[in-house]
Amino acid sequence: MEHFLALPVWAQALTATLFTYLMTAAGASLVFFTKRGGKKFLTAASGLAAGIMIAASFFSLLLPALEQAGASGRASAALVLTVGFLAGGAFIMLSDVLLSRMAVFKGRNKGGALMCAAMTLHNIPEGFAVGVAFGSLAGAQGALVSAVMLAVGIGIQNFPEGLCVAMPLRRGGMRAGRAFFVGQASGFAEVPAGVLGALAVGFVSALLPWALAFSAGAMIAVVCSELIPESFSENKFLASLGVVAGFTLMMFLDIFLG
Repeated sequence: MEHFLALPVWAQALTATLFTYLMTAAGASLVFFTKRGGKKFLTAASGLAAGIMIAASFFSLLLPALEQAGASGRASAALVLTVGFLAGGAFIMLSDVLLSRMAVFKGRNKGGALMCAAMTLHNIPEGFAVGVAFGSLAGAQGALVSAVMLAVGIGIQNFPEGLCVAMPLRRGGMRAGRAFFVGQASGFAEVPAGVLGALAVGFVSALLPWALAFSAGAMIAVVCSELIPESFSENKFLASLGVVAGFTLMMFLDIFLG
């Protein structure tokens, strides 16, 4: 612990966010244990991914955004969350239109690109949060424990998130290695975001509520436009079961890990 405390805050944030990134990669690696032909399992997994993203958008993004923006009053908080959420949804919808016009992103590839974009946007404010936690330490060991626990909590949550990016891609016919690469890449955004958060605590802290709300809007838009239609068209019962299970899992992790 003393050696870790002796590191510059940016190095502490770098170490912590590398851990959260590796947890995302670990979750994405589960695609290597599935078969392309296992449609029932992959349909349930897509539903699970939808449930995870819906819960994450509320418990991991909108609630923290409300807590941080609420310090400036209800009117300000309502404005930040509403504008940020709508902007995130509009970003995904516009991206959907643009990607549809590009030959390389036709069909399943387009959905995979949107999934990766949404989860990457989700991971950026999480990286910021970890970086801000370490940047605000001022050498206090008690604060360090809180920052480490925040990183551990986000890392555990990232495990199913890595799965929820990679598994729908696998379901769409993408090779396991490529699906894993896209899944783990979505988590790497936390690393530079964490370092930036530690180095620019004041600026990033003010930006966080907007970034959290924006990410929530983006995630909900992807769930509605890609995951739910695809999974429910295959098997409504399995998809519903997956959504409920995914939401419950993410809700439990967010509440239990605080």
